[in-house]
Amino acid sequence: MKKYFDAFVSLIIRSVIGLFIFYSCDVTAKDCNSNNVFVVDSPDYELSPYTGMTRDHWIEAATYLLEGAFEYVDDLNDPMWFPVQPGKSYPQDLTDRDRVITAKLEGLCRTLFLASPLLRENEDLSIGGINVASYYRHQILQLINPESASYIPLRTGGTNQRLVEFGALSISLFTAPNVLWDPLTDNEKDLLAKTMISYADGPTLSSNWRFFNIFILSFFDSQGYDVNEELLVELLKESLEHYKGDGWYIDNPAYDFYSSWAFQFYGMLWSELYGNSNYPQIASKLRNNFLDLEDSNPYLFSRDGEMLMWGRSIPYRFASISHFPFMGFFDDDNINYGWMRHISSSTILQFLKHPKMLQDHVPTLGFYGAFEPAVQYYNCRASVYWMGKAFIGLIVPEDNPFWTSVENRGAWDDVFKQDNVYHNFQAGSEILITNYPNIGASEIRAWCYAGVEDDWQQIYSTENYNRLSYNTAFPWQADGDNGEVAMNYLIYNDRDQWEAFRLYSFEKFKDEVYYRDVVLETNDDVKFNLAETGLANGILRVDCNLSSTSTKMRLGHYALPEKKQEIVMRIKEVDGNKVTIIDNGEYQLAMVPLLGWKNTKVLECDSLHPEGGKSSVIVAEANYMPDHSSSSIYAILKLWKKSGEEWTKEELMPVKDISVDLKNCSVFVELRCGGQKNIIYN
Repeated sequence: MKKYFDAFVSLIIRSVIGLFIFYSCDVTAKDCNSNNVFVVDSPDYELSPYTGMTRDHWIEAATYLLEGAFEYVDDLNDPMWFPVQPGKSYPQDLTDRDRVITAKLEGLCRTLFLASPLLRENEDLSIGGINVASYYRHQILQLINPESASYIPLRTGGTNQRLVEFGALSISLFTAPNVLWDPLTDNEKDLLAKTMISYADGPTLSSNWRFFNIFILSFFDSQGYDVNEELLVELLKESLEHYKGDGWYIDNPAYDFYSSWAFQFYGMLWSELYGNSNYPQIASKLRNNFLDLEDSNPYLFSRDGEMLMWGRSIPYRFASISHFPFMGFFDDDNINYGWMRHISSSTILQFLKHPKMLQDHVPTLGFYGAFEPAVQYYNCRASVYWMGKAFIGLIVPEDNPFWTSVENRGAWDDVFKQDNVYHNFQAGSEILITNYPNIGASEIRAWCYAGVEDDWQQIYSTENYNRLSYNTAFPWQADGDNGEVAMNYLIYNDRDQWEAFRLYSFEKFKDEVYYRDVVLETNDDVKFNLAETGLANGILRVDCNLSSTSTKMRLGHYALPEKKQEIVMRIKEVDGNKVTIIDNGEYQLAMVPLLGWKNTKVLECDSLHPEGGKSSVIVAEANYMPDHSSSSIYAILKLWKKSGEEWTKEELMPVKDISVDLKNCSVFVELRCGGQKNIIYN
């Protein structure tokens, strides 16, 4: 009992100190870390002309992050426990022993994503005078030591977070067995196997969670233990049923980065480490699904190789590229390995070079800095190390073409041309990816049909999923209490509240127009037909309000954070149309109402943007009255451009003519470039 008491007291002291650091640091600058931004030493611009990053730099990046974690380790007995971030992450109550133990388990198993590939490279790795292999072996053994404050008992009951972490641990055991597994005694191995298998040979969730059972069962089978092979095969087959084509798995109920950083990553890794030898037919299907990524997933990233902010668990950040190194396991001339590595290295640097990502040496729960709207209830501070999965790619040999090919920008240089827009529609998932060469940005439109009333987790009904689109250049901004909204509609509902659209249904993608229907969650008399298409410098929306009741509504553009300068707003007029423009020194955004909308204005926001501080968004406003409105069509341009570039008349008004046929429920748009859009809702 004294051991538990001493451990608890130590935990309280460390947590109080951590909270003091968290609140006292200025997270908008190089805060309490003396080494807050990763530096690429001796960059190789011949092999990697855009990032300078080589395989050795990946090793340095993983070491850099692991060194930050080891700032909280003084000796072998210290768990991977980090300062709790205020908000909804757990454990806010440090007397909740069960949650504290699980958070420490996350710290152990997720930092191992960094440590295991490094130990595979160097078994004698030492950080701060501590032998890393000895530390992790010691901490793993505490999981099966009933006298330890980190002890994990055998599973009883249903699913819980410990299954996830044991799944992660099994991946690291697969990655560096000679360091983490082989040195254990037979008795230690048996006890660890018994504990972990008790979680694997049991219930799971109908999502990517199945792979945690799969990896645990597979690892211990590879070590000669009796496992439930019937369950293993069943889970593998069920996981394959999530595949919807074009590289996309659905992680019930949504599409998001779990398709790539979970299903595709796990499927390919499992195949290489175990499946090819033991279940070759299933491994072959997983590998074929993985190859389909080539024609869709790279297009999610910007020309500079940066990821967009979309979906849950976004604090895992560059886990989004964890699958790309495994392209190297295919001998395929059609794969552009240099592009895959450019995306991977660029996304890693997108965050490691950002001064807000680390606080008290540990990544924050957020996108760049701490950002509470992007945090989920299942997150603890250690959850962020799920991003370490990117470095499992170091198991790909150093002479592999993924590492040796010259870095390039793929389709951005070979296919995409300026003053054009490129749509990539995936029919199975009903996802649309759009690429904009003029600013080098990528954009996605995807699933969202989740109401607040049915979303007990408060995940799928939030801004993580309910924006009209997500763009690499413009991270999503949270809605505000006073009607602030970016890239969505707000309706003033019967409860005297601004309510965002959440219940979208995909209809079709035809002639480069993406159609959805939407209904307001609290009042199904409020409904719209939505239609949108990409232009060279933005988006054309032509929506039809089908509501049978009056609606006060707003529509937001993307938001701009205050960065290089104060945000400047100006008004222009083009062909009698009011143009509202905002400029933050990096990008300009413009909104031009064409039909229906009565007013536009700029809302100044505070602490709603993931980059923190002040931000601005242009919104359009209108009051719809079904018995008095002359038209139910609401057409608008949402445009963008780099700062410092002048707008031409044609760029601000790319629409030459627009005509409405209410009888046939259609809108004909003639573009100045010579193109036409015939928007037919039904």
